[in-house]
Amino acid sequence: MNTQIEKAKEGIITAEMHIVAKNEKVEVEWLRNEIALGRIVIPKNKNHDFPVIAIGNGLRTKVNANMGTSEKHCHFDEELEKMKVAIHYGADAIMDLSTGGDLHIILQRIIQESSVMVGTVPIYGVATRLLAEGKEIKELDPEDLFREIEIQAKMGVDFMTLHCGVTKVSLSFLENDSRVCGIVSRGGALLKRWMKENGKENPLYEQYDRILDICKQYDVTISLGDGLRPGAGADATDRAQVAELLVLGELVDRARDKGVQVMVEGPGHMPLDQIEANMKLMKRLCGEAPFYVLGPLVTDSAPGYDHIVGAIGGTVAAIHGADFLCYVTPAEHLCLPDVKDVKEGVIASRIAAHSADLVNNVGGARDRDLTISKARYDLDWESMFQNSIDPEMARKRKMESESSEEDHCTMCGNLCAVKNDKSM
Repeated sequence: MNTQIEKAKEGIITAEMHIVAKNEKVEVEWLRNEIALGRIVIPKNKNHDFPVIAIGNGLRTKVNANMGTSEKHCHFDEELEKMKVAIHYGADAIMDLSTGGDLHIILQRIIQESSVMVGTVPIYGVATRLLAEGKEIKELDPEDLFREIEIQAKMGVDFMTLHCGVTKVSLSFLENDSRVCGIVSRGGALLKRWMKENGKENPLYEQYDRILDICKQYDVTISLGDGLRPGAGADATDRAQVAELLVLGELVDRARDKGVQVMVEGPGHMPLDQIEANMKLMKRLCGEAPFYVLGPLVTDSAPGYDHIVGAIGGTVAAIHGADFLCYVTPAEHLCLPDVKDVKEGVIASRIAAHSADLVNNVGGARDRDLTISKARYDLDWESMFQNSIDPEMARKRKMESESSEEDHCTMCGNLCAVKNDKSM
């Protein structure tokens, strides 16, 4: 089976491309060309049936929601509820990051029940099972890692985070520089430890062609993980981050040449004034590949409110080139998010994505804002609710107020500026 990028290069417009073009309100031939160039991806495994969504240049900014069990908190029904809540409030993708329970059964259920694309980080499962057997990370067998990638591809995973850019060379820049927070990526830290304790190169980099062969067979989109991303504002745009990015640019080219769709993951913590430059640098070095960012989180000083911190950074990032925002919840840095955290994280990221889409004039964002603005002037509360990012909350606040049955709100009452302006 040819992949979406291979078909696009051959001039073939697939059924998936037609669906995306219609939903995004873009010309299908333009879309095909962008996919051929690798600037847009359609993450859809041939074994996963769901309404397709594309990520990349000129399209609506997408949002991902992470979930999954942990060693300390393993309640699968709760994770399924989180998934449903995330999708209900606008998540375009789900990543299963489970590290507790029967990981393959959990992933299979999520793939079966998800109506959006599903992503994973395969090294989590391998490392979890290894530690459960009482073994150490240095005993990880690379063959188990490649086997896990293939198992997940067969199961129907649409995109996989693979930390292929953590190499001996990129790690050398980390070791010859000072960092406040070191490595905060779980995958990056696991690979660094394995490499150092075994004195070997990262197998995901060294045997990258094996990954490409597996992903091509199932049309899995590779999400090149940022294993050396900054975990503190003070570490942003340092040598290690940029060194890894250079490697990822090379791997983007190799994936495209092989007919595999690919996107690149970006920084976590970063001061506001560095975001624009980072987005442009990434796009330049990685051939305009779709960019997937966590946050960025623009301050380290707001635990409990990091969904707001991430939304601020996400808006700026998406204005300047980020295509895919990984949500941040209020639980970030503190604990496993609960259902309420998931809802708040998705909504915060949706607000960030929409705010950027307004600036970039994509996805009908301006039409939506114009509609709700006109509804406000018309005191058309129902239209306001329907066009809100969270209609349930908007309706709830109005209906629970003392002015629930009136055309004005309790803020202004009969001093309502709109009513007085319209009466003249």
